[in-house]
Amino acid sequence: MGWTQPTAIFFSVIAGLLIAMSVWEFISPGGAPRVGLLRFETTRGDRLFISLLGAAFICLAWLGLVSLNLWWGVAVSCLYALIVFRFV
Repeated sequence: MGWTQPTAIFFSVIAGLLIAMSVWEFISPGGAPRVGLLRFETTRGDRLFISLLGAAFICLAWLGLVSLNLWWGVAVSCLYALIVFRFV
């Protein structure tokens, strides 16, 4: 894999998210698991994992199916993450 600026930004954002979630968990332990649209208990970490996994698939589909700039796919992924954290 070539280490380009977009690749470095990608991995930096994921590392930043993991650090932010760790700090959030340290400040407010537990996170109160809840049952959302998927009908099983999820914690903040579960929702982050679902968001990252979904974002990966959204970006891959965007690259394969849409001719627009990938930043639009990233915007869709961010919207998806907000929906996951709110409703799942």
